[in-house]
Amino acid sequence: MRIVDTHLHLIYLDKFSYPWLDDNAALKRQWDAPSYWAEAASLGIEAALHMEVDVAEPEIEDETRFVLGLDPRVVGAISNARPEHVDFPAHLERMLAEPRIRAIRRLLQSDPDDLSSGEVFRDNIRRLAAPGLVFDITVRSRQLPVARALAAACPDVQFVLDHCGNPLIASGDIAQWRADMRAIAELPNVACKVSGVVSHARPGWTAEDLRPAVEHVIACFGWDRVAFGSDRPVLTLNGSLTAWVEALKQIVSGASADEQERLFSRNAERIYRL
Repeated sequence: MRIVDTHLHLIYLDKFSYPWLDDNAALKRQWDAPSYWAEAASLGIEAALHMEVDVAEPEIEDETRFVLGLDPRVVGAISNARPEHVDFPAHLERMLAEPRIRAIRRLLQSDPDDLSSGEVFRDNIRRLAAPGLVFDITVRSRQLPVARALAAACPDVQFVLDHCGNPLIASGDIAQWRADMRAIAELPNVACKVSGVVSHARPGWTAEDLRPAVEHVIACFGWDRVAFGSDRPVLTLNGSLTAWVEALKQIVSGASADEQERLFSRNAERIYRL
């Protein structure tokens, strides 16, 4: 099975500052490209999109340039940005000079819910439609209505919801998440990244623990609007890249070969124009 990873984080402590890692000792070390490919290549992962790692704001553009020069198998980047800033258009012009930038992300999960409701923010997100850039949206499960409101306000922009909307699987209470995922999937400009669920599972999880969430995402979005992502190295806090890939293959083993190919590679190539 050929796989495109749409959510690879590379961490180079010798190059950049990652303030959020000060509270994440288990992740605060070098996570470089060679160590990723040593595991990923054996799993059938042939290409990856680098997902920004929330470096210090002055280093955002340098991070993107750096990761795109590391390995030809890193075929594109999802770059950080601040669409709430009035100078975002100038930043966007600089990003467009690098054709391998396929999307931007502004982390919303730890910020006030009203950040993305401002007109400056939304007007700037609408600017992504013309060049065909995707907006990756990362929210906590309780913020799914916030994500839906943003996507509904920018109907010409392609959104990708990260990490299956972060369902709190281990809690056993995902009824509201289910309803909110059905609601956001009603928007045709939103796709969903099948990633990140292991972070919310119980320690020692199995594929069956993850199955209800993964199957609900696919039922809501269909096989044409889902794409695989590893979330490496964050997933190593509660598993491994190998365990996640093997579990997902097990969960979707009953699907057709065509459906599996869409999930693991073809949708990513279409959505991100790879």
